[in-house]
Amino acid sequence: MVFRGLGLQIVLPSSSNTFQQSWIASGRILFLIAVSGLGAIGLVVLSALWAGTESDAAALDRQRQLVNARLREQVDQVAHVIGQFGNGYLARVYPAALSTEGSSGLDAVLTAAAGSAIGQTAMSAFGYDQAFVVDEKAQLLMLADAQTEKRYRWMRPLFLPLLQDARFGVRRSTALNERTPSSMEARLASAAHSNRALANLMRLEGRPTIVGVVAINEAAGGQRQPMRQFLIVVRFIDGAALDELSRQQGLNGARFARTADADENEVAFQIDATANGEPIGFIVWRPDLPGSRVIGRLMPALSIAALVIAILFSVLLVRLRRSLGELKKSELHARQLALHDVLTDLPNRALFAMRFDECLAETQNSTERSAVALLDLDRFKAVNDTFGHAAGDELIRMAAERIRSLLRPGDTLARLGGDEFALLLRDIKDHDHVLPAICEAIVAELGKPFPLLRGEAVARVGGSIGVTVVPDAGRNADDIMRYADVALYEAKMGGRGQWRLYSPSMDGGRNARDILKNELREVLAKGMASDGPHADPVSNRPDFGSLEVYYQTVHRAEAGYAASGAEALVRWRHSQRGLLTPASFIPVAEEGGLIDALGFWVLREACRAACKWPEDTFVAVNVSPAQLRRPNFAEEVFAVLEESGLQPSRLELELTESSLIEDNSDVYTVLKSLRNRGVQVSLDDFGTGFSCLSHLLRFDIDRIKIDRSFVSQLGTKANGAAIIGAIVALSRNLGISTTAEGVETDYQRDFLAALGCTDLQGYFFSKPVPIGELDSFRKAESAAGLLTTA
Repeated sequence: MVFRGLGLQIVLPSSSNTFQQSWIASGRILFLIAVSGLGAIGLVVLSALWAGTESDAAALDRQRQLVNARLREQVDQVAHVIGQFGNGYLARVYPAALSTEGSSGLDAVLTAAAGSAIGQTAMSAFGYDQAFVVDEKAQLLMLADAQTEKRYRWMRPLFLPLLQDARFGVRRSTALNERTPSSMEARLASAAHSNRALANLMRLEGRPTIVGVVAINEAAGGQRQPMRQFLIVVRFIDGAALDELSRQQGLNGARFARTADADENEVAFQIDATANGEPIGFIVWRPDLPGSRVIGRLMPALSIAALVIAILFSVLLVRLRRSLGELKKSELHARQLALHDVLTDLPNRALFAMRFDECLAETQNSTERSAVALLDLDRFKAVNDTFGHAAGDELIRMAAERIRSLLRPGDTLARLGGDEFALLLRDIKDHDHVLPAICEAIVAELGKPFPLLRGEAVARVGGSIGVTVVPDAGRNADDIMRYADVALYEAKMGGRGQWRLYSPSMDGGRNARDILKNELREVLAKGMASDGPHADPVSNRPDFGSLEVYYQTVHRAEAGYAASGAEALVRWRHSQRGLLTPASFIPVAEEGGLIDALGFWVLREACRAACKWPEDTFVAVNVSPAQLRRPNFAEEVFAVLEESGLQPSRLELELTESSLIEDNSDVYTVLKSLRNRGVQVSLDDFGTGFSCLSHLLRFDIDRIKIDRSFVSQLGTKANGAAIIGAIVALSRNLGISTTAEGVETDYQRDFLAALGCTDLQGYFFSKPVPIGELDSFRKAESAAGLLTTA
């Protein structure tokens, strides 16, 4: 099997196919076993759920049957009790009523009194809720108060059908004995012969009620039949009767409802009227479901069992896969470690050398041309020192991905170490077009921002590339790599962020970087010695020129635009190379560890010059992140101020946003010490990097410098004005001064002043000039000299 990645081909032994097939087959068997086991567990669970559901349905049906039987039993019990009560009363308590014709008023009074006694006896002795004694026409035959009479008048229409059935049963008792009765007639006949009582379920006063009727003065055989009297009893079953039913039948939380408003865990049983079958209401309760109870106890055990089985099968599968794949992984891992970079997974120096040798061997006797390029990230060290090694590693990975995305399938990208990469571009027939296209695309891609630390920081680094063509430059691998390194150095010396193709004219500058570094060291040493207490005016040191400080004035954004200060900018007037800008030698100073000495020299020269300026002006000096991380940096600044005599409030130290990204306690301590003594702190190029607003407050920033990239958009893009307006508004609210850089037109000047910027800086006012050409302060210096002479 062949693995391809960045041109790499790794041929595995033929036994790998058998190994992989065995691995897949074993995995399939375990998968089938796992599925079978889980299927069995699933069937057990489904069977338990089905059995529990059936058990719940049977238990619920049984409870409903018991409730229905208990209600019928209560109805029959009421009929039986009042029947016995009527018979007992006929025999013992009310014999006088058998012969009474109800003709006299006294008899009517006695009858009413007797009816009241019967009703009271029925309620007190048998627990009925209400009892009435009436005649055949349903007229009340008892002494009753007004409320009872009113209640009876409301109930009377509901009693009439049952009272009519009771009268019908008494009259038809003999006729029913002479033929086979129907079901209804049988019930009436039974009531007539046994106790002449009837009981029905009905709705009374909106409540389920058992109403019973019995004749209480039936004449004996052979005697004259008096006016018939009936006892009507009422028992509501939604109160104490329902509670008793609930206790007897085990109905949890039983209650009566007019509608079937049962909750999710309740059931409703409909109560129908005896006479017409119409629904009276519902008995609602929480049913006892043994199936659900058993399932609730069984499901945790089944779930745990299924989980254990699944885990066991998973463990077995994982162990098998691991044991079978260990050899394969170890082999691939060994190859990966031997030939690839751990951080970026790119080919390392060894693999690149192997491919480069193969390329040289193939092109030795052919016309094929290839190219070797060395690539170096610009300002990587500053990012690594500022954000930390984790951010540096992330930057390397992201840069590798960006470069790799631009290469052809046959090209090789390797990481040689640190931020150094190597490219092997094969078969570039038309190198005059292919090389520029690839190199310019890489430079442009590396020039884009890199979001680091999950978006908490943004780095802008760029990249420089040195290229040499094979076999034009030679056939020796070491010479070709050296030529590419010389071209890379020329790209960096030319301002970085570009690429250079090697030419023989560059060969003399292969050590130019080290030469420039040594020359800068000599210049700094010479400058320090000349300023020392024992300066030697005649020195035998070689002359590589001298460092100079140029100043670009800063002007107040108000009428007259008077100069409020100046920014100090270092230049190197080289004896052979001419005037060098910071981009030519600052990287060399950083690499050679000279940036601290260079920054100290610029600070001292700027403070000396500012002492001759007006008292209300300041001088701004740029400070590198490396200087800020030095614990004794604040003491060095105070020593320079004391030596020059400049007031601390007139010194402004310009920091880049990247200097504050790494939350370093040493940086905070240094800045706090400087601020306590009155030194001003400004934030340069605000908005172009990682703008953390909390740093404005924590580090007590005095000034924000708006980057020239925003100022240049004024009049062309609306976004520039919006961003500048937001920065100025933020600064005004926080009490922070703002300086707009890159002002080149009167329109920009007026617009920025109208927005509220406190100071302006740019070529419109002045370019960086030597101290002798600083016209803005020349008059002030002359006036100071005259005052001293006087």
